[in-house]
Amino acid sequence: MTAASTAAKKSANGAPNFNMDFSKYIADFKFPKVDVDALVASQTKTVEAVSSANRTAVEGAQAVVKRHNEVVQSMMTEMSDAMKELASIEKPQERAAKQAQICKSTYERAVANAQEIGDMIAKSNAEAFSTVNKRFLESLDEAAALLRKGN
Repeated sequence: MTAASTAAKKSANGAPNFNMDFSKYIADFKFPKVDVDALVASQTKTVEAVSSANRTAVEGAQAVVKRHNEVVQSMMTEMSDAMKELASIEKPQERAAKQAQICKSTYERAVANAQEIGDMIAKSNAEAFSTVNKRFLESLDEAAALLRKGN
């Protein structure tokens, strides 16, 4: 009987029955030593970075909501004042001209406010991403150092 026929004997159900001793192969394989303390410290830094990024994102979202509420409140006051002013104008041509002026200034403020809020969101996202990105790059350096140290 050859080694191949011994290793691949058929079981009772007809499937191959590999009877190999893998411990011989594994014994020759060298596993790198792992510095568990360094690994835990690295993962702790990663969790802290993610927590920091989450805090930044939440703070940014809160600032956006606060600013949005301020904008809405301001717009409501301005619209109320504009309606009172329009009601006091008797001539239709003057009223139409005033409406056009109010529409234009309202639109310009709305665009400026949207840009401001968009910038706030972009800044918050960039800060959060930067924190996570920096930690990711640091963790790659730490992993390479651990692997070099383990060999």
